Amino acid sequence: MDALDYPGPAWSPYLVGAGIGVLSWLTLYFSDKTIGASSFYAFLAGFLGKRIAPGHTASLTYFKDNPPHVSWGFVFVGAIIVGGAIAALTGGEFANEWLSPMWVARFGDDIALRAAVAFSGGMLMAFGARLAGGCTSGHGISGTLQLNLASWITVLCIFVGGVAVALPLFKL
Repeated sequence: MDALDYPGPAWSPYLVGAGIGVLSWLTLYFSDKTIGASSFYAFLAGFLGKRIAPGHTASLTYFKDNPPHVSWGFVFVGAIIVGGAIAALTGGEFANEWLSPMWVARFGDDIALRAAVAFSGGMLMAFGARLAGGCTSGHGISGTLQLNLASWITVLCIFVGGVAVALPLFKL
């Protein structure tokens, strides 16, 4: 199948993959930074901590060594949100819904359950990203691009974990 003749309603995954590869090269070349988002969340937590509990936040070792600041990561995460919206709109996949049909069919229409699962999953992913020293994009795109063995192991574990959860959850 030719990359330009992708039959799905969304953008061609082949072209998008190539675009992410080029973006990785350009980001590394022009800014000497790799693609990743987990530090954004740590800095966002630091900003919120400075507003809610400034004394405690200032006493944390992480924020002593890495004071929260607006960095390229904020622009990167903002661009992800805007780019995702553009892709959904132009790819014909924008859905104005709180719950996907797949979720409703499997778990019902309880929005609170979906929110609790999404929040819990997000917290686990954030914990895993900090534990692994980077997020899925950091390891999966930037780390593997640099042939980093730890990133390849992380990506393998991400896929194994995803399959292990998806199979029983959705009975594929």
